[in-house]
Amino acid sequence: MATLSRLAILDDFQGVAREMGPWDRLPPGLQIEVFQDALADQDALVARLLPFDAILGIRERTPFPAALLKRLPNLKLLMTTGERNRAFDVAAANAQGVTVCGTPSSGAPTVDITWGLILGLLRDLPAQMASLRAGTWQAKGQPNSVGTAVEGLTLGILGLGKLGTRVAKVGQAFGMKTIAWSQNLTAEAAAAVGATRVEKAELFAQADVVTLHMILSDRSRGIVAAPELAAMKSSAYIVNTSRGPLIDQPALIAALKEGRIAGAGLDVFDREPLPLDHPLMSCPNTMLTPHLGYVSRQNFAAYFQGAVEAIEAYLADAPVRVLTP
Repeated sequence: MATLSRLAILDDFQGVAREMGPWDRLPPGLQIEVFQDALADQDALVARLLPFDAILGIRERTPFPAALLKRLPNLKLLMTTGERNRAFDVAAANAQGVTVCGTPSSGAPTVDITWGLILGLLRDLPAQMASLRAGTWQAKGQPNSVGTAVEGLTLGILGLGKLGTRVAKVGQAFGMKTIAWSQNLTAEAAAAVGATRVEKAELFAQADVVTLHMILSDRSRGIVAAPELAAMKSSAYIVNTSRGPLIDQPALIAALKEGRIAGAGLDVFDREPLPLDHPLMSCPNTMLTPHLGYVSRQNFAAYFQGAVEAIEAYLADAPVRVLTP
């Protein structure tokens, strides 16, 4: 029978893991320690994690490359919230006898954040809220003080998969025209969800709002760079709730500071947590949120319930939701 003695729950930034998981179901001899900060330095991370034989990572907040795994000889069970994690080297973990498991998730809360950013940008909601609290009724004097309604605008979607399709449906409900592009998207697949497949250059030239819903890979890294940003209308916005490196951040920062696009809504970044001195922090006409796409009560409840199930199954020598390379 498999055994576990110490479980580390990593990067619980909001301090909710204890209250949102049925941890009392686990054997009383299994010690649980929750960490609320992220460590970027590998030596410090090894020193922290070396005593643990079970680790739960919340999404990609802490990557587990081969170099880190090799320095954790006590590790037996590595878990990720969600069904996959591209920041975990599953092959390297398996090679040293570590079982890697995922958890269920709930719904598609990233769609909520996407539309929160789109609507906030178009209707200038952050500035209007700040103006009201400062004693001015309806902000004025800024380029977007009079907001823009979404109805009749063109929504350009990069990646018309599960999330992109749901974002498209909301846009259509608002009365937006939806256009889409990805390397493998066909005209028939786009039409099936009420969108029009266009070429990449056309999408950036036509869209009033560009939103990204793609998996980060070698092929998609930097898929939005200076040429794509240059093709956008000066009145257009870009929204990214997928992964930061999909957009060339120096090119985006330049476009924002030079006023070549109207603004950006970003929930994801090249570096997370985002440092206070990062150039994006001072960019005009932006809404920046701290990677909240998957952060919801329903999702976290599913994550932590699934983690307990994974531990129980491992201890019973019958692992569940085992990830393979």
